[in-house]
Amino acid sequence: MKRKLVCMAVVSLFAVCSLVLPALAAERLTMGEKSFVKEAASGGMMEVELGQMAKERGKSQEVKDFGQRMVTDHGKANDELKSLVDNRMKLPTKLEMKHKGMVDKLANASADEFDKKYAEAMLKDHKKDVEKFRKESKKAKDPQLKEWIEKTLPVLEQHLQHAKDMAHKLGVAEK
Repeated sequence: MKRKLVCMAVVSLFAVCSLVLPALAAERLTMGEKSFVKEAASGGMMEVELGQMAKERGKSQEVKDFGQRMVTDHGKANDELKSLVDNRMKLPTKLEMKHKGMVDKLANASADEFDKKYAEAMLKDHKKDVEKFRKESKKAKDPQLKEWIEKTLPVLEQHLQHAKDMAHKLGVAEK
């Protein structure tokens, strides 16, 4: 009888583990995914900050409108990312140095230079972002992160096209 109870307990434990362990594994992000999430979070914060700056300092309506779109779209994406990884990792609360450098560079641009420098920065940044998101969409193992990437990528591709249009209208050469 005692042996039967022990066997039943082992079988029950195995059954519970077979249900719980895959769920726990799905909760974890790989080091590569964590690195991507940190980069995306900092980049998103930079886009919002620069968007605010463009709304306030931009001379052309094109720059002001693009800035508003960055605030709206990247603010939403940042919120979604935060709720996605909540309890799995801590997101940065400050910009990474390279993102801080971009904000500082544009903050120090003269009023006459701002629109072109902003268009240049948005073009360059969104090219990089689209490339990174495309790569990560193929590598990500976490289903929630993969879904967020696949949802966010088309928005970034639209941003890139709008940045190209804005740069063209402002006479900024694409590099």
